Amino acid sequence: MKQSLKAALHHGKEYVATNILFITFIVTSLINAMLVRQFTIANFLAVKPMLADLVVILVLGAFAYCFKPKHRFRYFFAVSILLTAICMINAIYFKNYVSFASISLLKTLTQLGGYTDAVVENILEIKDFIYLWQLFGLVFIHLQLRKKGYYDKVEQMEFPKIRFLNTIVVTLILLGLFISMLTSTDISRLSKQWNREFVVQEFGIYVYQFNDLVTSVRTKLNSMFGYDEAAKNFREFYADVSEEPTTRNQYTDLFKGKNVLVIHAESIQNFLISDDFLGGKPASFNGIEVTPNLNRLAKEGIYFSNFYAQESAGTSSDTEFTFNTSLMPSTSGTVFMNYFDRDYVTTPKLLKEMGYYTFSMHANSCDAWNRRVMHPSLGYDHFYCYKSAYEIDETIYLGLTDKSFFRQSTEILKGIASEHENWYGVMIMLTNHTPFSDINRYAEENNWVYEVNYKYEKKNEETGEMEEVVAPYMEGWKLGNYFKSAHYADEAIGELMEELEEAGLLDNTVLVIYGDHDSKLAPKQYNRYYNYIPEEDRVKNCDKEECIVIDEYNEALNRSVPFIIWSKDIVGTKYNQEVKTVMGMIDTQPTLGNMLGFYNKYALGHDIFSVENNVIVFPTGNWMTNNIYYNSARDNYRQINPEAEISREEIEKYITYSDRIISISNAIITYDLIKKIGENPENELLEETSVGDSA
Repeated sequence: MKQSLKAALHHGKEYVATNILFITFIVTSLINAMLVRQFTIANFLAVKPMLADLVVILVLGAFAYCFKPKHRFRYFFAVSILLTAICMINAIYFKNYVSFASISLLKTLTQLGGYTDAVVENILEIKDFIYLWQLFGLVFIHLQLRKKGYYDKVEQMEFPKIRFLNTIVVTLILLGLFISMLTSTDISRLSKQWNREFVVQEFGIYVYQFNDLVTSVRTKLNSMFGYDEAAKNFREFYADVSEEPTTRNQYTDLFKGKNVLVIHAESIQNFLISDDFLGGKPASFNGIEVTPNLNRLAKEGIYFSNFYAQESAGTSSDTEFTFNTSLMPSTSGTVFMNYFDRDYVTTPKLLKEMGYYTFSMHANSCDAWNRRVMHPSLGYDHFYCYKSAYEIDETIYLGLTDKSFFRQSTEILKGIASEHENWYGVMIMLTNHTPFSDINRYAEENNWVYEVNYKYEKKNEETGEMEEVVAPYMEGWKLGNYFKSAHYADEAIGELMEELEEAGLLDNTVLVIYGDHDSKLAPKQYNRYYNYIPEEDRVKNCDKEECIVIDEYNEALNRSVPFIIWSKDIVGTKYNQEVKTVMGMIDTQPTLGNMLGFYNKYALGHDIFSVENNVIVFPTGNWMTNNIYYNSARDNYRQINPEAEISREEIEKYITYSDRIISISNAIITYDLIKKIGENPENELLEETSVGDSA
């Protein structure tokens, strides 16, 4: 026994002594994978993803034995660059999208040209470069080994083929151990790759990225070869869907024949109007509300206070797509960049059939998010954009200020109203776009002021008199800049309302306002906002003091955005109300369609006034009802309604429902099914499939 142990120890020491660079590569790659998980989903020491990442690293490392020892550094360094890039890109991407990067999203990189400041200021941090230590570590170890003539000694001692085979055998053993730990749910979600957080959580960052590559290639192949199954599922899903609306309620045709003006309110969140953490109060500083105009419109109109965007990597463009089609965003790439040439049933198209003139307006580049191509595809008759339609006289960050944009748009709108009896238009705001900091430059140049400090009175111990003290509070913080930027955007909306009223454009018009997505700021920003003690100029310690904890569920719930439907005709009537039922962007088209008199058979959302228990499905597979918020990656939930009885059966029902909604939406987008089947239900493929089904 002693001799065996002694021999094993000797061989172990010899292996380590002659595989220093290989071991350095393995250890540094594994630590980086653990770090990216810690900085994103906080499971640094989880065994399953660590094991999965180790398998990938060993497979890649084994091929180094195909080279002579003195040439292996180049191989290890090249592979390390790839793995380091995977870690860095995903860590940075996660902060902005709360998801991991995908090969299918490469086209969206073209959108970063005008967003460099946002990337640098809001996304890049010093810790994002920590992964580079692997490269420096490899170079340092390599230089030390070369000085000592290490590579020549190893070449005389080792048998490369044997070491390659031994490494593969060890890898296969670890792979077998890892596979034995998997469940059917793990395998299913790895295959679908919808919930990227779950895949990284269970399979590690390297398995995730290589699986994403396979999934992206498979998606392209499926678009060529997976049509038959997609067509069959499409037919089954819509088999019982009526060609005409089957329900009527008190909102049916409420606004039929009215003009519609939609305001796409960039990054506006609900907590500015009504904050659940603060008992429903609006956000304010020193008695001045952040969004007084939106607050007024919410009180006078129909205000949906539990409304959520359902965007993915396409952010604003995803919201535009979902708002107009009642389909989910694509889980592979973005619709505006990857699937712009499909035929969708959209709100502008349906209103055009009713005699409306349709248009969109935006003061950023016409080509941002491929809008120059996508907006005509959505059914807009005209796209008024940037320098082709506006004088760029005032700027904040990405383009024309919202105030100037609205002033100039009102003039355009007057001309439209004089030429068309009915019109439908969308104004896409811009000023309140991340990183929000340019509002400070604008404020200084234009003597515009909105303070986000905290002012209070304190007794002067020397004079005995009360004096005003100013605590910094949110000044100098990213969230503080967001409040300032949102206040400016709200002022712009207020001025727009005045200009429209003066021009008589509100008399027969429905105003629709929605927030396209949340501000995408880190939880620590909100932690300061909710738990600041001005008298001590510090943030509460939640481990020792009672405070509002911004955990992953509270953060998710706080991403709610406003949805407001306002018209002069409903102010002070029974329609003027707050709707607390949970609602997603996917539900807007059916809800507005019921009010305006149009219907989309292929809508995946619901008229919110015709359903009792609505569910919001997010592109990650997470979902939400009035009672719970379910996290697909964790397979657990936060109960929102403490009085509700929650059963596993109910949860499984909604899991199945959310998977089906995402699947059918992806199929419609990928295979252009509305055009190929919806408009041509008698095509040959369907006849053949029907025969097979009946047989």
